[in-house]
Amino acid sequence: MSLKRKLRQISPDWLVNFYHLARGVVAATIYGFPARKLRVIGVTGTNGKTTTAHLITSVLQSGGRKVGLASTVDFQIGDKVIENNLKMTTVSPFLLQKLLSQMVKAGCEDAVIEVTSIGLDQHRLWGIPFQVAVFTNLTHDHLDYHQTMEKYRQTKEQLFAHRPALSVINIDDPASEYFLRHSANRTVTYSLKSNADLVGKKIYQRAGGTDFVLLARGHQASISIPMPGEFNVANALAAAGVGLGLGISLEEVVEGLRIAKPVPGRMEVIDCGQAFTAIVDYAHTPDALQKVYETIKPAVHGKMISVLGATGQRDKTKRPILGALAGRYADYVIVTNEDPYNEDPNTIIDEVATGVPRGRPLRGRYKVKKASEEEGDLSFKYKDNGEDIWWWRVPDRKDAIAKALTMARPQDVVLVTGKGAEKVMAVGDRLVPFSDRGVLEELLQKYQVS
Repeated sequence: MSLKRKLRQISPDWLVNFYHLARGVVAATIYGFPARKLRVIGVTGTNGKTTTAHLITSVLQSGGRKVGLASTVDFQIGDKVIENNLKMTTVSPFLLQKLLSQMVKAGCEDAVIEVTSIGLDQHRLWGIPFQVAVFTNLTHDHLDYHQTMEKYRQTKEQLFAHRPALSVINIDDPASEYFLRHSANRTVTYSLKSNADLVGKKIYQRAGGTDFVLLARGHQASISIPMPGEFNVANALAAAGVGLGLGISLEEVVEGLRIAKPVPGRMEVIDCGQAFTAIVDYAHTPDALQKVYETIKPAVHGKMISVLGATGQRDKTKRPILGALAGRYADYVIVTNEDPYNEDPNTIIDEVATGVPRGRPLRGRYKVKKASEEEGDLSFKYKDNGEDIWWWRVPDRKDAIAKALTMARPQDVVLVTGKGAEKVMAVGDRLVPFSDRGVLEELLQKYQVS
């Protein structure tokens, strides 16, 4: 454990809070409060922040604005894009203020920032006046940090607490009532189910994206987005709400959504000419993982092979839930290492693995079969009334992906979740190079040649 982590554990809460606040104040002061020269849009929620932030950026650019972006996957300063390989969504206040300063120097008018609850709690966004606040959803996550869903929600509400010029809120989420209580100069609501300012209807899934009809208070428009899934329609509605709320025309909003680029690592298909489909996605919460499964499952004509794990030093209660979801939706499941940080990877794998057989739809009793020595470290094996073994424990992530690929047959889908476009794995206090996309491409090309 690092000295910094040890000091935080033994320090009183007030001192830790003062430390974070001081960092936020010093960072904003050093860089001269650059956010005051920008129109800042903050996007918060458990899931969908990255895609929503990218869609908002595309909509604003369609409206003729020069935009900066700080997201989980990348930073954008005008036309310049830099990968975010820090494994942080809301980065340190010093880096964030530096990025905002660079945006100002590059002539940006707007800044779109992904806002996390931990970033808010640790004052990383101090000194940034958010003119626009967006709420996507609130689901199970970060309870290791906040302890309760109520504290988690209340922390996210801080983004809305200072009367933004515009609030954009997903009223399909049960927590929306709390965010709606915060006053704003203008509030725009969106929904896939209810009456709202913006409603998505007639959703049609197609190869490479989704089509839907946007109903906007007496107006309607047909919209195409280059992303699959109803949850991405909700993200598009949030972006449309920001655009329309800021005075961008409906035509420009429609065009901005149409030309938006798919976000790396979000339902990203890795195609090296193989006869099956390989997909990587960042889903690492129960809600996000379920939505990914529900989107992919109807289009699978063969078997779905799911490779997943869970992050160390994060909410432990969600680990068996992730495993149960994999057991419920996938035909074959491979539980593996993800980002262990300072935890024992095998312990994390075991906790995810406990949920896998529980989630399997019952077709009879499960019988345990112990792995033989020559089968290696596949210590959890099950048979279902004589059917083939359907899930495995493979600690090495590259080996797990390789196993999934060797199992895949034409029309199958191999789904690798948890890391998305990340290019590093957090092991101890180090960031070790590792990319799900890179491993898939390497192995698929190798198998094609062989």
